This record gives sequence, structure tokens and C-alpha cells, in this order.
Amino acid sequence: MSMIAKLFPLDKNYILRQAQSAMLEQGIGLMKEEIIRSYVAYFNPLQLPESTYTTIITREEVPEASLSLLYAQLSGIYRLRFGSNQLELLFDGRSHFEKFQDDWTAALRLWMRQLGQDPAFIKSCLRLSFLYEHEQQAIWAENQAKRLINTFFEVKIIKRKGELKLLKA
Repeated sequence: MSMIAKLFPLDKNYILRQAQSAMLEQGIGLMKEEIIRSYVAYFNPLQLPESTYTTIITREEVPEASLSLLYAQLSGIYRLRFGSNQLELLFDGRSHFEKFQDDWTAALRLWMRQLGQDPAFIKSCLRLSFLYEHEQQAIWAENQAKRLINTFFEVKIIKRKGELKLLKA
């Protein structure tokens, strides 16, 4: 257990991080849905059976390692943006954990739709997931997608001594 977990078990960011971690599988599923939706809306609105569309729709196994890295990056940006440590009073019977899961899901969907307006982001996400061919292509596409996310949210990620820090640009 980390030092933060021992000292601040009721810190909003700690609960938020747990909620995001618990939703990893669902979040990646949501990201896949939004990538397909964005591709169809931008490149194939008539859903004609061309080769890329057919590959995307029929692909059963999609490598999720790169998508999980993008999920982690978006999670960190969300905590940076909504990172006050004050818990609000809830009167609807939900726990803070459930509320944070709902809020995070809504934000992730919105952000994926906004990012899905950029054809370069759509292509990068497709190359690292549905159109995965080899490791080098996936690494390049992952870096491209990360760069586009950082530019979209105007954040700068600095890595020092194995520690990642998000900074508002």
C-alpha cells in the first residue's frame, strides 16, 4: 500500500483513482465504441462495406495494451482538471466511489467524442487497436495519439526519475 493510501484514505483523488482503476475494462470498451463511432462518422458515414470498415467490425481480438495507456493518460488529465481534494455532500444515496465512476464515464465519453473529431487521432487509435499489424506501428501510433491528447488538453507531461508529472501548459 502506498504512503498516500495510508495517510489520506478519504482524499477525493485517492477515491477517484480507485474508481478509474476499477473501470479500466469498461473504459477501454467505451473507447473502442467511440473509436468505431468516430471512424464511421468521419470516414464512412454510409457504412459501405469497404476493407477498413469490414476489418474494424469483424475484428474480435483487439490489443488493449496501448488503449490502456491512453486510458491512463486521460485518467490523469481528468484528475488534474478535477483534482480538488474536497468531497461534496451527496444526497442521492450513492457513494463517492459510484459518483466518481459515473462522472468519469461521462467525461471519458465526451472527451473521446471531442478527440474523435480529429482524423489524425482516429487513424492513430485504429492503428494501435483495430488495425494493429506490428509493434513498431503501434508504438508510433500510440505516441502520435498521446501527442494529440496533450495538445488537445494543453498539458505537458514531464518524466523525471521514473515519475510522471502533468502540468497545465
